[in-house]
Amino acid sequence: MPTVLSARALNRAALARQFLLERADVKVLDAVAHLGGLQAQEPQEPFFGLWSRLQAFDPAVLSELLVERQVVRTHLMRRTVHLVTADDAIAWRSRHDAMLKQRALGVYRRDLDGVDIDELRAAGAEIMSDGTPRSIGELGRTLAERWPTVAPRVLGEIVVATLIPMVQLPPRGVWGSTAGVRNLPTTAWLGRDVEPLAEGGTDPVGEQLVRRYLAAFGPAATADLRAWCGLAGLPKAVAAVRDELITFRDERGRELLDLPDVPRPDPETAAPVRFLPAFDNAILGYDDRSRIVDDAHRGLSVAGERAVLVDGRVAATWSVEDGTVAVTPLRRFSRADRTAVAEEGRDLAAFLSGGAHHRVRVAAS
Repeated sequence: MPTVLSARALNRAALARQFLLERADVKVLDAVAHLGGLQAQEPQEPFFGLWSRLQAFDPAVLSELLVERQVVRTHLMRRTVHLVTADDAIAWRSRHDAMLKQRALGVYRRDLDGVDIDELRAAGAEIMSDGTPRSIGELGRTLAERWPTVAPRVLGEIVVATLIPMVQLPPRGVWGSTAGVRNLPTTAWLGRDVEPLAEGGTDPVGEQLVRRYLAAFGPAATADLRAWCGLAGLPKAVAAVRDELITFRDERGRELLDLPDVPRPDPETAAPVRFLPAFDNAILGYDDRSRIVDDAHRGLSVAGERAVLVDGRVAATWSVEDGTVAVTPLRRFSRADRTAVAEEGRDLAAFLSGGAHHRVRVAAS
């Protein structure tokens, strides 16, 4: 019989894999790769996520990686904008194409009535082939000359986020920048073609996704894997690597898969306070998010709230108000909890202000 892992054991394993149990001494590029990217529709949030995970994190390093084209902002997992390494964008995109198209058509099928998707893709590729970065609106208005009955925004979005692999160019996503979104085909920006799907019924990219997910999120059920990447067709990949994996059960009886030689800390390991960004994958990367957030607060991260972890669980939200890090508890804090949250909050405020005068306010619980 597989070992049953308690909710607390799963929590500590997730924190360790996510670099939230102890800040990691790894390069920024390696951290982005290990985490399988960071959800990034809000362009400054990955900086907060990496500050909470890495020792002596310098936001200029991540900005430089973006400018130097070693990391990119692109639509990928769950059809959301992710900050991923250039290598992962090239390797993973084709495996996500069918999901991206399915989700887009689920939203825009009526809007695109009468539009041939292949023709739309070709028209978008022709327009973007001149090497000029464009916003969704600019591309959409040009496409609307051919499809005048469709809203330009819809035409532009489905091409940029679905039909053609594209990246959002810096200064979007650079530390402290408020630049708008300008898009360019991934191949043009990186100078490399997106890798095609494997032939012959094999799924090497799917197998890699399974291993990479478990390294950063496991132990986990296949439903958790699916929730992270949005891909439904991974049973073959799981089956192909199953001999490499070990299995557990959670307290609900679900089968959990994991790699053999990865951290699974003692459940009683102390977990420090951590401030998470909006849409952090430590929460959204699971179907069963109860390992880190109570069901009553499950929707907070989906709604874009930033979470504070106390003893490894979501216990508060945080925001920045007039230069002050403001913390709103979701439960009663002990005196020790309040002190630890305030200390970490002051460090975060110092990071946000570049070391200048900083303040933190923890509301009454």
